[in-house]
Amino acid sequence: MGQVHLHNWSFNKATSAGFLIALGIVYGDIGTSPLYAMQAIVRGQGGLANLSESFILGAVSLVIWTLTLITTVKYVLIALKADNHHEGGIFSLFTLVRRMRKWLIVPAMIGGATLLADGALTPAVTVTSAIEGLRGVTHVYSNQTTVMVTTLIILAFLFLIQRFGASLVGRLFGPIMFIWFGFLGVSGLINSFLDLSILKAINPYYAIHLLFSPENKAGFFILGSIFLVTTGAEALYSDLGHVGRGNIYVSWPFVKICIILSYCGQGAWLLAHRGEHIEKLNPFFAVLPDNMVIYVVILSTLAAIIASQALISGSFTLVSEAIRLKLLPLFKIYYPGQTLGQLYIPAVNFALWVTTSFFVLYFKTSEHMEAAYSLAITITMLMTTTLLTYFLIQKGMPKIAIAFISIGLFCIEGSFFAASLVQFINGAYIVVLIALAIIFVMFIWNKSHKIVMKYIKSLNINEYKNQLNALRHDESYDLYQTNVVYLTSKMDHEWIDRSILYSILDKRPKRAECYWFVNVKVTDEPYTSEYKVDMMDTDFIVRVNLYLGFRMRQEVPRYLRTIVTDLMESGRLPRQHQHYSITPGRKVGDFRFVVVEEKLMNARQMPGFERFVLQTKAQIKRITASPIRWFGLQFSEVTVETVPLVLSDVRNLEIHERLEQVDETEAPATN
Repeated sequence: MGQVHLHNWSFNKATSAGFLIALGIVYGDIGTSPLYAMQAIVRGQGGLANLSESFILGAVSLVIWTLTLITTVKYVLIALKADNHHEGGIFSLFTLVRRMRKWLIVPAMIGGATLLADGALTPAVTVTSAIEGLRGVTHVYSNQTTVMVTTLIILAFLFLIQRFGASLVGRLFGPIMFIWFGFLGVSGLINSFLDLSILKAINPYYAIHLLFSPENKAGFFILGSIFLVTTGAEALYSDLGHVGRGNIYVSWPFVKICIILSYCGQGAWLLAHRGEHIEKLNPFFAVLPDNMVIYVVILSTLAAIIASQALISGSFTLVSEAIRLKLLPLFKIYYPGQTLGQLYIPAVNFALWVTTSFFVLYFKTSEHMEAAYSLAITITMLMTTTLLTYFLIQKGMPKIAIAFISIGLFCIEGSFFAASLVQFINGAYIVVLIALAIIFVMFIWNKSHKIVMKYIKSLNINEYKNQLNALRHDESYDLYQTNVVYLTSKMDHEWIDRSILYSILDKRPKRAECYWFVNVKVTDEPYTSEYKVDMMDTDFIVRVNLYLGFRMRQEVPRYLRTIVTDLMESGRLPRQHQHYSITPGRKVGDFRFVVVEEKLMNARQMPGFERFVLQTKAQIKRITASPIRWFGLQFSEVTVETVPLVLSDVRNLEIHERLEQVDETEAPATN
């Protein structure tokens, strides 16, 4: 078995370069929450004139303890330990626990779908919030249409550059975010001196008191706005594989302190100005001197773009993992940069761009977007907690500790979810509908794979070795190709998909010197690159199992070149002399890849639900990538054959020979 190690870096070690990279990649979403979170909280109370000291202290206290309990405790201290060979995110977590319960695929699908839906809304709300800050600088941006147009242009540029990769731009992300967090911390600290009593918000008493206080006009539902401060926590876990656990451990305390100082500064300004009548107040920009606003808007716009970039690239990674888990159809994937794991999926990029632009046009203001923002991500977090509970069980943690952690997280996140439900009618239903559409596609794809595996017949290759050997020596048939390679999703030792042997022997006898049967298995590790060969006691049949990590390119021809060379050097495969070649002394013959597509035909006796699933899958496949591009065959000789899905339990249609003679000349005429 061959093996290559690609992911060779210190996962738990922190470095100064890694610290900057973590700032640029991991914290974009959570780091831009001060732009709009406090504004949403104040707006929910009817404005600055209606705020009391206890309310402001309680709101900031809720912010501090939400960041502590959700982001620090759940994600940094617990979830980061649930890495799948140094990879994080809900699908990596599902991979770790999926053997414990079959139904765990349900929270994985729901969580992944809502995270993708949230990824489309985040660029819209962050960029719009930043551009709205220009209202205090120039009257041009007092018109919301101008804000929307500017936002749409920035988003269009952001999605356009995805095809070129983010390596070059990525070098700027870390330093810019370092400046951003430094600004949040310093400005927040300076503004805190406006009223140092804001520091009392560290006491959780004020947070609990606010939830039951009559001064809180939003009541329990204030949690829907509070939750905005921690929406990037899930992205923090998803980006674990990009920066390493050590760098997150070191960088998070710095990020958290800067964010909390920003909220304290905004809270102190609110304390100093409570009772005043200011319309359309955003405390983030209100605390700034007028001559600084333009520079901060530019900085916040850059931070918003970086936050959006992180979620877009995270969406690409999420979709690629779902494809390999057979939860989503094949999409064309490109690898535009030199960075390991960096990828670009045009279909996903286009869908995100259209959806994000739609959100800007539909919601118009950041105020309306915030109303739809938190519901989807609360669902994702609840699903992550479900999977995390089983991970802790798998690790053998004491049951009392698991119950304490899980029940505590479910109660906290369940409260946020319940408080966010009121936002459903305020626009969150659109995000939920998008998530439901993604879940539907995931269900169809996963279920259809199981149905196909149920009905496909397998045959033992050993029983057909003699026929294959006779065919390769039968000169009455033209040589189809020196090497014929079949890619199959169903190969269990010597048992192989019946349609493949049917293609070789029945459909059109394919004479070749060597028959290859290749099965690609996606491993739970991200960067596995291994193979296993069984030649079944012959020198003309090669059964190959390719074991590729879920982040590896599935470029089969390139792997086969290595395998062919290894087999010939070991003497297991004869040299294949090429009389005509531009390569002197070439010992490897030509290859033709055959892709067999099984389609549903005349399956009226199949249960209606299964028929619906397979027919829906066929419709979805029309807009997705072909196996040719997915397996890297676009520059190879390829034949695509379509065969009916052979149903092992469906009988032939009954028909009987008609015995009596009919005088057709006497048949009545029809008009």
